[in-house]
Amino acid sequence: MFSDAERVGSVTFHLKQMKILLRTAFVASLSSVLVLSAVAQEWTRFRGPNGTGLSEAKTIPTRWAESDFNWKVALPGAGHSSPVLWGDKVFVTSADERRMQFIVLCLNTKDGGILWRKEFPFTPHRKHANNTFASSTPAVDAERVYVNRTEPAHHVLIALDHRGELVWERDLGTHQTQHSGGPSPILHDGLVVLANEQDGDSFLIAVDARTGDTRWKTPRRSGNSAASYSTPCVYQPKDRKPVLIFNSEMHGISAIAPDTGKVVWEFAGAFDKRSVSSPVIAGDLLIGSCGSGGGGNYVIAVRPGDPTRGGKAERAYEIRRSAPYVPTSVYVNDRLFLWSDAGIVSSVVASTGEVKWQERVGGNFFGSPVWVDGRLFCVSRTGEVVVVAAADQFEVLARNPLNELTHSTPAVSGGRMYIHTTHHLISVGGKAPPAEKLDAGGT
Repeated sequence: MFSDAERVGSVTFHLKQMKILLRTAFVASLSSVLVLSAVAQEWTRFRGPNGTGLSEAKTIPTRWAESDFNWKVALPGAGHSSPVLWGDKVFVTSADERRMQFIVLCLNTKDGGILWRKEFPFTPHRKHANNTFASSTPAVDAERVYVNRTEPAHHVLIALDHRGELVWERDLGTHQTQHSGGPSPILHDGLVVLANEQDGDSFLIAVDARTGDTRWKTPRRSGNSAASYSTPCVYQPKDRKPVLIFNSEMHGISAIAPDTGKVVWEFAGAFDKRSVSSPVIAGDLLIGSCGSGGGGNYVIAVRPGDPTRGGKAERAYEIRRSAPYVPTSVYVNDRLFLWSDAGIVSSVVASTGEVKWQERVGGNFFGSPVWVDGRLFCVSRTGEVVVVAAADQFEVLARNPLNELTHSTPAVSGGRMYIHTTHHLISVGGKAPPAEKLDAGGT
């Protein structure tokens, strides 16, 4: 038999043990939620985290057929924008020329069900044959999705909440280009940042993400065929403040202070043609490209401005053979992978510019490659997803047909890949591949 004191002591001990177990379980549960949230929310702008195009997802298959899709949903109208994701929601844009509607859609990632659609009237106008009226990729955060749409009389930046309700709308003025719109917004430190570099009134702008109020506006030079389609990124120098990096023919590669919009440094002579691809941070270098439909494309690596070198940026090297014009490159582990419009893939030592291999995969490409667990995925204009090993040796791992015109870049979130063809949104992946395929593609 136990005495009263022993019973009280035993109960107290067990209560302490239970508290410890509950606390441990709560911490473990919270950690799991945070990990899952981080995975689910990783693709919130064009080319994902800071525009890198990188994902560590382990559940994207190398090969698939249409029967392997999680779902395939028909979208109204046509679009070349990339999808963006937050939690269990995927956002994408499209444009119905017949009904003269610009459309923002929100779908459930689980089954592709359309949660809501928001329609805005627009006026069809002259555009490049390879463009659509919904080519700008949205940006998304925990509260809102931000969308850029353009027509000659109106250049509009829109914020919608996750229920599809309009939060604010900003008309930035007229928009004059030969090929219509395409630049995508990004989010940084509570700001929506957009490059508006066109043939008419050009500027960079940052607005408050909550209200749409202008925080700063930086004028840019304009000129015939001066429009840039590049999406900025954030560069964090060691021991210095971060800067926003913009690419354009008129200003080259620019570093802009994100809190004031002031130019920190600029390498104005970077490009002699239009810049469509977006900047890539490659270690201590910044990568950009320019080109035209008639050729003359090249990639340039620039060493950022540094106060210890007088604050001036410097040209590190150029790559002119089989360089991309529209697709944005991928950087990982001092390797720069270039994927040209004409279907030539190059592996370059990013720090030196040495080309390790350069091989043709065939096809024509406007979408950019993304790196997923040691593999490069890029979608050709005809809708073939070509998978190449991101390795020291060139190897085509798979060719997966979508059988539809596609100019967009895939998004990867929550262990799944999402691809916007011109008229559909497709989800693939999410299941653990066989063990022997986990390391396919390599390094």
